[in-house]
Amino acid sequence: MLEMINLKNWIKKLYRSKENLTKEEMKEIFNNNTNVILLDVRSPQEFEEGHLRGAINIPTYELYTQAPKKLKDKDTIIIAYCTVGVRSKNAINILRKMGYKNLYHLDGGIG
Repeated sequence: MLEMINLKNWIKKLYRSKENLTKEEMKEIFNNNTNVILLDVRSPQEFEEGHLRGAINIPTYELYTQAPKKLKDKDTIIIAYCTVGVRSKNAINILRKMGYKNLYHLDGGIG
């Protein structure tokens, strides 16, 4: 039974995109890097209702105008998150088109 569980985890990791992070992987990145931005891409109202400590808020619909002002270093590690993971996945695609390089998102969001 234990071997089957380990095999299932290995298969999940193999087929999961490297830009999709679990909460554990996100913590590992924070513990091993000093230059990480946690980006909350939800609405300002959702952000005010509660967010991860240290996060900055740029809603997905404002990325084109706000990212150049707030995310100046395009090589910084950016971990985007939202409620369920859809907006954050979209956000990293937008940021990639804008020239940002080290992009991740919290798979499944914080909801």
